[in-house]
Amino acid sequence: MNAKNKHNIIIAVCGSLFFVLLVYAGVLGRLDKWLQDKLYQQPRALSGDIVVIGIDERALEEIGEYNSWDRNVMAQALEALNADPDSKPAVVGIDTLYSGQTDPDADAHLARAAADLGNVVTATSAVMGTQYIDTDDGGMAIDTYAVLDYEEPYEELKAAVDTGHINAMYDMDGIMRHALLYIEPDGEKVYSMAYIIASKYLKSMGEEVITPPVNKRGQFYVDYSAVPGDFYDEVSVADLIAGEVPADYYANKIVLIGPYAAGLQDAYFTPIERAGQMYGVEFQANVITQMIEGNYKKEASDTVQILILFAVCVAVSLLFTHIKVVWSSILTAVTVVLTLIASVVAYGRGLILHPLWIPVGVVLFYLIAIAMHYLQAALERQEITRTFKRYVAPEIVQEILKEGTENLGLGGKTCDIAVLFVDVRGFTTMSESLAPEKVVAILNKYLTMASDAVEAHKGTLDKFVGDAMMAFWGAPLPQEDAVYNAILTAKDIVDGAARVSEELKEEMGQELRVGVGVHFGPAVVGNMGAEKHMDYTAIGDTVNTAARLEANAPGGQVYISRAVCDVLEGRITYTSLGDTIRLKGKAEGFEVLKLESIS
Repeated sequence: MNAKNKHNIIIAVCGSLFFVLLVYAGVLGRLDKWLQDKLYQQPRALSGDIVVIGIDERALEEIGEYNSWDRNVMAQALEALNADPDSKPAVVGIDTLYSGQTDPDADAHLARAAADLGNVVTATSAVMGTQYIDTDDGGMAIDTYAVLDYEEPYEELKAAVDTGHINAMYDMDGIMRHALLYIEPDGEKVYSMAYIIASKYLKSMGEEVITPPVNKRGQFYVDYSAVPGDFYDEVSVADLIAGEVPADYYANKIVLIGPYAAGLQDAYFTPIERAGQMYGVEFQANVITQMIEGNYKKEASDTVQILILFAVCVAVSLLFTHIKVVWSSILTAVTVVLTLIASVVAYGRGLILHPLWIPVGVVLFYLIAIAMHYLQAALERQEITRTFKRYVAPEIVQEILKEGTENLGLGGKTCDIAVLFVDVRGFTTMSESLAPEKVVAILNKYLTMASDAVEAHKGTLDKFVGDAMMAFWGAPLPQEDAVYNAILTAKDIVDGAARVSEELKEEMGQELRVGVGVHFGPAVVGNMGAEKHMDYTAIGDTVNTAARLEANAPGGQVYISRAVCDVLEGRITYTSLGDTIRLKGKAEGFEVLKLESIS
């Protein structure tokens, strides 16, 4: 494993660990719950086994303000449900609390009506809060869900009915996603009214209720079947008391009687409809429906999901650094879609997942990868520009940037190039006879002319060595006419040297004559040297041969090889010198040619 891969792994692991710690701390909590609600909570067709009779605005108008009702009102409602013994409801649930005695006659009336009906469930309620409790080891602990106070129906009514608590608890974001299966006043479990009603209803059909799985607080996730209003047919308790509700409407069904008016302050925000509140009696209807169907959901372990999230984040983080952005985009989109589909499928099979965790993680590391790609590309462009602007024309640098770094072969690649060497004849003698300042001026003028010629013909300036210069064509990018451009450059340098020589002759009485050598063939081209000090250069026999041609070329002449002539056949004129010139390091028979003209 190289250093770069180790670096990427460390970044992926550390970044993923930081992200999952944020997730575990609840950073995505509200958004994740919102997405759960959108994906999981969908209304469906109702069986019609539950009817809601509301203590609604019409009842308040006809009977009076609710706080003025005595218990005769509910007694009359129960008597109306019991008017036809052959069409009685299977179970009646009263979603109100009747604690303490008020009017003895009204209290007795309600208890008697409930006993006559025989299948009534009424509410109990607890005040929940925080208190200190003793632990087994003699210490103290804080119980944040302690029962501080507990209210039950008055004794006469309690003896005539079944009871169940109606306590409900919001999630941290103020949405009612869970129901409380039981509370424990005085250490004894008291089950919810919904559970008692579902148990009685199923028992009447010869079945048993399945107890839902709960968390350590006694809560279970509610799979809502209806939005606010779906259970309510606008049947008022006033209609029931007036005898206007036909018996077949509620016969053998579950009848829930409860507040259904905004002023009674018994409404909750639920995940199935966040825009409006659901009355408590319909919340009870949803929970009872879930219990009758036995359609419970289990919330998957956060720890397991965190570990999976961590593994996924590390994997995509590493993968995104090795694939192109287009593939990263496709992978991200596919992962997000598949995760959401998997979450819905898992919910249908009873498992609740966090649908937002993996999509956010994948998208986050995708965006980071894109940013890193662009940053790396910018740095590479900067490095390419810094590396090649010293050697090649600006337009070639732009072409290199268009091609990208993958095709540059930095570090060395073999390719066919045309190599040019040029050197001043008699420069040592000239420098001995002139002042150093004048030598430098002559040299700079000559080298500027030579480098301008290379740039004009899209060559790569390799190096200056004293009064000598090396350039090549065909790298870092391939060129269709590399050899021809090299020959044009050689001709321009010879002509340019002649013009500079005329100027020097007039100013200093000196002449400037250059010899040029050009060869074409394979060479290794790339950045070479130490890691902190390297040059972009070419090495190999082709380079050496070009240098040997230049070393033997007289002033004002361009020597070329047969390889160059073969490429430019018909475009140049030349004179073959045969093997009369022996090049150092070359076998006998190496043909040297003198360039005459370019067509």
